[in-house]
Amino acid sequence: LQKTPYSFDVSVWELFWWMMAGASVAFLAPGAEKDPAQLMEAIQRRKVTTMHFVPSMLAAFLETVQGEPAEVLAEKLASLRQVFASGEALHTVHVERFYELTRSCGLGETRLINLYGPTEATVDVSVYECVPDSGLGFVPIGRPIDNTALYIISSSGLAQPIGVPGELCIAGVQLAAGYANRPDLTAEKFVANPFVPGTVMYRTGDLARWMENGEIQYLGRIDDQVKVRGYRIELGEIERTLLAYEPVSEAVVTVREDGAGDKQLCGYVVADRACTSGELRRHCAELLPDYMIPAAFVQVEIMPLTASGKADRRA
Repeated sequence: LQKTPYSFDVSVWELFWWMMAGASVAFLAPGAEKDPAQLMEAIQRRKVTTMHFVPSMLAAFLETVQGEPAEVLAEKLASLRQVFASGEALHTVHVERFYELTRSCGLGETRLINLYGPTEATVDVSVYECVPDSGLGFVPIGRPIDNTALYIISSSGLAQPIGVPGELCIAGVQLAAGYANRPDLTAEKFVANPFVPGTVMYRTGDLARWMENGEIQYLGRIDDQVKVRGYRIELGEIERTLLAYEPVSEAVVTVREDGAGDKQLCGYVVADRACTSGELRRHCAELLPDYMIPAAFVQVEIMPLTASGKADRRA
């Protein structure tokens, strides 16, 4: 099912992969990707086997359809075999809700697959097949795909050992040549690969670490690390903590300035019931140090999304 606007890089494999696999493509009406009812109707009518969601959109889809009777979902989603997620961090709560849904309507063969990759590497460079009840507490981005090398390096350019965070870098045949008309940015991001002389690697600006089994855990954007009252904080860690609270299905944490110019953390959540700031604060306090607990919480009906389906932090 081709459902991604062509201005978003995920559309590249939606537009071309089907013909390489000897399949066919069904085009969704513009704007229908935000309507779960139209999505399910298209899946049923076109017998769609393969589709893609940005995690924020997947969360909204699961939130909407989980109220449907199991027999209705079984009929409408019967053809679906593989759902890919990429564009943002996929969270454990999304994986569990996905498999709860597919199990409830007898779709035991349907898989959820997490992909990672920036536009500069056209398009995805690692893959992880999600499993329910993994016990990890996070969703890995997996292992590099064919013709791709992934490195995790320190600030001094050395390879990081297992378990130690560093910047994720990409090498391989799919790298872009650089940024059009931006030689300065190209020189900063596309650098000589010290591990394979004569080749280039791309510095993603993403923080990651190797797991003992050879897979990679994505930790967030290096520039999403913020300093609040002298403490360095990863916003993604707070978001994962909020998502671990059972009623919460979506979470975004931002940094706001108060009237005095001081920075404060603010957590935005979508939940299946009314949640008080006090209970969200108590949940965070069980898992996070005081300085990482948001000063304010806002519960919203739906998370605002960009045109490509990602959480719109600016909104």
